[in-house]
Amino acid sequence: MIRGYLKVLCLLILVSGNSLTANEKVEPVKTGTLTFHLPTVDGKIVELTEKPQQKLTVVCFLGAECPLARLYGPKLNAMSAAYESQGVRFIGVNSNQQDSLEDVQKYVKRYEIRFPMAKDYNNKVADQFAAVRTPEVFVLDEKLNVKYRGRIDNQYLPGISRAETTSHDLKQALDQVLAGKPVEVSSTKPNGCFIGRVKQTEVTTSLTFCKEVAAVLNRHCVECHRKGEIGPFGLTDYDEVRGWADTMLETIDDGRMPPWHASPKYGHYANARFMSEDEKKILRDWVVGGMPFGDVNDMPKPPTFRDGWHLPKVPEAVYEMRKQPFVVPKEGVVEYQYFVVDPGFKEDKWITGAQVLPGNRSVVHHAIVFIRPPDGSDFRGIGWLTAYVPGQRINMLPPGRGRKVPAGSKLVFQMHYTPTGSVQEDVSKIGLLFGKEEEITHEVFTLIGIDQEFEIPPNANDFPVSAKVHRIPPQAELLAIAPHMHLRGKSFRLFMKQKDKSEILLDVPNYDFNWQHIYELSQPMKLDSIDSLEFTVKFDNSKENPFNPDPNEYVTWGDQTWEEMAIAFFEVAEPRKKKTDAKPKAKKPKKSKAILEAEEKQRVDKLVAAFIKRFDKNEDGQVELDEVPLAAQRYGRIRDRNGDGLIQRDEIEGLVR
Repeated sequence: MIRGYLKVLCLLILVSGNSLTANEKVEPVKTGTLTFHLPTVDGKIVELTEKPQQKLTVVCFLGAECPLARLYGPKLNAMSAAYESQGVRFIGVNSNQQDSLEDVQKYVKRYEIRFPMAKDYNNKVADQFAAVRTPEVFVLDEKLNVKYRGRIDNQYLPGISRAETTSHDLKQALDQVLAGKPVEVSSTKPNGCFIGRVKQTEVTTSLTFCKEVAAVLNRHCVECHRKGEIGPFGLTDYDEVRGWADTMLETIDDGRMPPWHASPKYGHYANARFMSEDEKKILRDWVVGGMPFGDVNDMPKPPTFRDGWHLPKVPEAVYEMRKQPFVVPKEGVVEYQYFVVDPGFKEDKWITGAQVLPGNRSVVHHAIVFIRPPDGSDFRGIGWLTAYVPGQRINMLPPGRGRKVPAGSKLVFQMHYTPTGSVQEDVSKIGLLFGKEEEITHEVFTLIGIDQEFEIPPNANDFPVSAKVHRIPPQAELLAIAPHMHLRGKSFRLFMKQKDKSEILLDVPNYDFNWQHIYELSQPMKLDSIDSLEFTVKFDNSKENPFNPDPNEYVTWGDQTWEEMAIAFFEVAEPRKKKTDAKPKAKKPKKSKAILEAEEKQRVDKLVAAFIKRFDKNEDGQVELDEVPLAAQRYGRIRDRNGDGLIQRDEIEGLVR
């Protein structure tokens, strides 16, 4: 079963936004209290004295496992090298109690940090500076006056990786101080993870990690937050949980964790993730009450997980996207990558289970595998086979259901990579389970509802776009729904239309691009009596949307995250043998062959004319390949088969017949 589609920087969803929280009061830094003497990770000593030799000192608080600290480590490294000749010294400080010396050493090595990196045991230095998050930087002059504090720039935010930086906060502060000018912006709100401080709180609760807290985390968190999985830190170890307690509570209270965005008012979904209010209260009360460990004999048995393949059994066939690893750069935006694989199918195959296994989870934002059937083959739907997004769960298709892959088909990997601060490599692969044709009662395929003609005006905060599935197969059943928008996506609502009635099937009031859920129905829903499936998405192109790349732009359809999409995917299953009415219908008189041919020609001519009218943007009477959106080429299988740069009439006829 498909469990997700298209995710961006899922690791960053665990860190905070720009707004300060109740736990995050910024205390003023007192001049004269900022000296320190700390051990570095390479066994040396780094000092900040009352009279530093450098013109400026930049103190950088960094966490070894914080996603934003990982992304900004290389940036700080480059800035340190660039400003060294101007008398600027960079010092890194790790104050997290959950980060061991070995963790910090690995961080320094992986991200090639060249400036001194110190370990701040008992977070004494973090307290002196009143530092709150990682990464957070402080610019000090020769008298240890704080000239700037806050974020490095605005390229990386929770859930956002901008192609270009538009606010160079740290660089601007350094340049202005070095030029003898006042700093225009002396304080910004840091974006990142809470510093994991040593708690001095008195124990005032009977709740313990062993008896109550571990059980809650096992049910809702450790599926992803464990070694080797997508979570950037683990929640299986007591010391780790203590260090991440503030960040953990923040993401739970904000509704970011556990990741689930459908309203419980409508529909029932097999893969729903809900943490009850009682469970949330256990975590809050335990943290406030001093976080006692308890009796190890009360520790619940840890859940069992399978590493690698999550299918109910080992795949019968495995195909790599390619033999040579794809190299993901340490920063920037990586365009979608496509890899075509020939599985060598000599006969039709029926797929009952499929899983994409990322080779490098840290950089694979999402992966989709499409079926590309041979020309002229009997094939239905848009060609979706399966997909991967972080945190997904993998199951088999329901009994008797299978997805047909015609003989001679190719498999197309669509890979979306997100840099993490260091150069990485990936070879992802797909595993397949096959069913026997005689046992497949329902063919599964994916339908699409789509609108590509919208234009979102600047500063619109609630712009609606509607679309529908144009044809519902007879006697089909609905298995799952997957809405998809980009960074301006605000909400999604799906309606079932039945005669004069309209019923909400799925409501996603706070759409989140970081978590592209497939909403799997608890039970397949029969569509016999449904007239149509229609949906409305809303976009927020205002400055109030913290993820908005540019609220002053007109926004149209496009593949990249700064553009937009309005799509819903519907996984349906249709009986291979249709039920017939009990009473045979009266036979209509047969039409002559000439009449049938004339009617068919009229139908095709009408559809070809509609196709040309829709895509012929320059109105020259023909459709150039560049005039067809990429999504229509991929999902609609529109191809320039003879390579002349045009979609010829015979190529259009092949789509509409």
